[in-house]
Order: sequence, then C-alpha cells, then structure tokens
Amino acid sequence: MGSHDKPADLILTGAAVYTVDAARRWAEALAIKDGRIVAVGTGWEVMAAAGPATEVVQLEGRMVLPGFQDAHVHALFGGLNRLQCDLHDAGDQQGHVGVIAAYAQANPDAEWILGGGWAMDAFPGGTPHRTLLDAIVPDRPVYLQNRDVHGAWVNSKALELAGIGASTPDPSGGRIERDPGGEPSGTLHEHAMDLVAVHAPAPTPGDREESLALAQKYLHSLGITSWQDPWITEAELETYSALDARGELTAHVHLDLLWERDRDETQIETLMAQRERFTHGHIRASGVKIFQDGVAENFTAGMLDPYLDGSGGPTHNSGISMVEPAALNHYVALLDASGFQVHFHAIGDRAVRESLDAVEAARRANGTRDARHHICHLQVVHPADIARFRTLGVVANCQPLWACEDPQMRDLTIPFLGPERSARQYPFASLRRSGATLAFGSDWSVSTPDPLLQIEVAVSRVPADDRSAEPFLPHECLDLPSALAAFTIGSAYVNHRDGDSGSIETGKAADLVVLDRNLFDGDFPPGDARVLATLVDGAPVYIDPLLDW
Repeated sequence: MGSHDKPADLILTGAAVYTVDAARRWAEALAIKDGRIVAVGTGWEVMAAAGPATEVVQLEGRMVLPGFQDAHVHALFGGLNRLQCDLHDAGDQQGHVGVIAAYAQANPDAEWILGGGWAMDAFPGGTPHRTLLDAIVPDRPVYLQNRDVHGAWVNSKALELAGIGASTPDPSGGRIERDPGGEPSGTLHEHAMDLVAVHAPAPTPGDREESLALAQKYLHSLGITSWQDPWITEAELETYSALDARGELTAHVHLDLLWERDRDETQIETLMAQRERFTHGHIRASGVKIFQDGVAENFTAGMLDPYLDGSGGPTHNSGISMVEPAALNHYVALLDASGFQVHFHAIGDRAVRESLDAVEAARRANGTRDARHHICHLQVVHPADIARFRTLGVVANCQPLWACEDPQMRDLTIPFLGPERSARQYPFASLRRSGATLAFGSDWSVSTPDPLLQIEVAVSRVPADDRSAEPFLPHECLDLPSALAAFTIGSAYVNHRDGDSGSIETGKAADLVVLDRNLFDGDFPPGDARVLATLVDGAPVYIDPLLDW
C-alpha cells in the first residue's frame, strides 16, 4: 500500500472467496474501503491494505460470494402477504381451511378477508370451491390469490358483491370457473380476478411501507443484495421512493412498470414520466412488464398446440395471448425506441415465440442496442426457439425452483401437456449451451426466495423438499458454476448492474454474501448451506448470531 493510499475500512480474510469474475478465480481475502472492493487476493496481499482502524474479520474457511441478485421477485407483494392471510405453508385442503378460519377469527373487524398463497395441488383440479369459504366466513367477502397470482379463490359474499352470477360472461383475458349448472364455483382465473379485486380495499401507504421493509429484511437474510420487482404500480413506486428518500432502502432495485393490456401505446408517455420521476438513489425504474400469457395449470399459458384433456385427447384450447401478436410487435418496438427494457411473462411455447418475435421486430425497426430485454418463466420452449435468445440478445430469466417433478407438475401439468411438450420444460442447460445469458429469480411469493434452495434444484432437478425423488429431465441440469453465475453476474447483467456488482473485483461495490461452508466442498446439497452475513456497499445489512463479527 502506497503512502498516499488510505487504509481499508474492512478486511474479510481466511475465506474461500469465489469471485465469479471472468476467470472464476478463487481468493482468500478481500478489502473494502468506502463501500468498494479495493483488494482481492491472498491473505498476505490483502492485509497490506490494513491500517490501525481497519476492522478485520477472520472467516475460518467460510465462503464469500458476490451478493445474490434476484431477477424476478415481487418483494413488496411478498411482504404484504406476510401481513395478511398467508397460505403459503397451509399444506392440504384441510390445512388451508384451518388457516383461513383462524385468521378470520383473529381479525373480526376486517371488512374483507384478504391474502393468498394457496396451492392449486391442494384442491381437486386445482380449483377450490366457494362453499369451503362460505362455511367458515359466510358474512364477509373473501378474496385469496393463489401462489402464482394467476387465480383467486372467493366466497359467495364476494361473488354477490361483484355481481357475478351464472349469466356473467367471461371477461377478456380471464375465465370464471363454473359448476355444471353454470354458477360460479369460486375460482377466478387471470383477468376474471379483477371483477372482485376492484371492490376490495387497497393497502394503505403505511401497509405498503411496512410490507417493503419486512420483505427487504427477509431478502437480506437470504444473501440478496439487489433485485428486480416485476409488477409495479404508481402506488408501489411511491412506496419504494419513500423508503429510498429516508435512506431505508438498502438494496439496489430495478422496477418494472406494468403494461396495461387493455390500453394502447398512449400509456408510454405515462411510463416515461414514471421512469423519470422514480429513478433515483437505489431505484432504477426503467423496465416495463408485459404479460403475454397465463399459466399452464389453468390452461391459460399460450401454447403452439392445444392442451390435452385429462385422458390424453386433444381439446380446442391453446391458452391466451394477452396481447395480440401484431400489437405486441408494435408496442415493443415503441418501448425499445423509448429506451425501456421489456420484461416478458411467457410460460407457454407460443407466448415465448411471440415475445421473441416482438424483440426481433423491435430490432428491425430500431437497430441493435444494449436493451437486455428478457423473458421470464420459460416453462415450455420449442427447440427451434432456443438459439434465438443468443441471436436476439434476449436474457433467459429462469425460476429454477420449478424445474422438478412436484405434485403440481405431476398432477396439473404433465397430463395436459403430453410427453413431447413435457420433455421441453425449463430447458436451462439447452439455453446455456446455445450461448444464452441466464439470470435467476425466485418469483417470491409464488415460491421461496432462498437462492441456495433454488441453486440446488437448478443443479439437481429434484424437489428441495423431496431429495429422494428422481431428477426431472436430468439432461437440463446446470453445473454449480453456471447456477451461481445466474444468481450473481447474470442477474446483475439483466439489472444493468454488472459494471458495478455481480462479481468480486477491485472497484466494484462490496455487495457480498458469507456462507457457513464452501458450496464446492463435500457432498451436501447447496440448500443445506446457511447465510451468515450480507453486505451492501460494504455495510452489513444482515449478520447471523452464529458469526463472530
């Protein structure tokens, strides 16, 4: 260290430091000054940056990684779920009913019973009935979204309040589940949810701020230092902005403004104004989220060929294109010309193709730029479209926890896709081999935001809660370095933060996670590792009590 250099503020040493830099090199120590990494190397090399006031933390063989970045997490919504009737751990049908009954009893003054997280596979056909709710909450409307937020379970009171009956037509982009006689059964799919949701009380600004603070604390405890929140309204922009203005938003966040499918390109002016107003501090509001289809389990994912019925016979339903393809091409070209990054929701192979076609149309119209448009979920991708991700510069934004044969996959998906399409699900390794950039995200609160559990499934293709199961399409397993890269430098890339984070290199922000063990050592699943500390800009935002800091 030269005489003109100031000593480091903090040195982490004695660790297995996996840098995720271009060489994927290893180091023993790193030094931090003013929130930046100023040295990476051996313990001896890095200790040269120490001074009398430098804090030195001995990590005794623990692992240091770049902080995890979640490329698709509904942080504010996930926090709100924790404040409402939370069904994510409710188990079977009886468990769901018990949680709802207990919540209703504990909240007698609540005008509505609101919440979500119910599992489709807990109910016959994935569609719970209104009578289950009527028996426990007959006098107040109940509105509970399922865990993927593409369906809602409501009681008779909610249907009555919304004026939904046997003669109510299905709305554009949605479906009302019905009894054999045509009466609504209590499950609303996609935009049919809006018929009831519009009557439910909205969270207050205070509710939202509490939710975001709760979510941030939870995500930091899992090693997450930055994220992309992919469905943000004006009120939620205000929430993020309020925390950032108070210095309470420690994470760096990329926000995607919601494209309203029932409006045309005139909304771009509003989106541009929101981007200008809300990009500041730790917030970048320069993405636009477009839902191009629904989900496979309720047959709204857009498929090239029709779904099968329960017996393997063909149907006439190929799912939904939320935005008509020619209009999608037009809108994406305009958004691209306006400097937006487009984040497509696409589950089915047709929706994936339509999204890729839209990016191709934008390139034809505007030329090539560093747009980093990305398609999330990618459950079924036609083999002919795999290589297009690389050629069009589209990032594959994957949710790895779903790439296994769990009950929802086994009972509600595979029988209706058939063997050929089922074998094309979540083609992570194929995308990687083709040269596509992979980014990983959790889609919390749909599923756990724990990156270590998600990395485990990406590598094993086995459910994290049933490790004795057979791997699902094992030829699509990723190796550990690729999975780690997708949750660090890959997500940093799609978040436009790869120049400043995503790897441990001199000059980058000291966004780091410390694990209790080296993921490359020994025969243990990554999900068994534990986060001991999370740093953002060199400052600890989470420290496990087990770590002597």
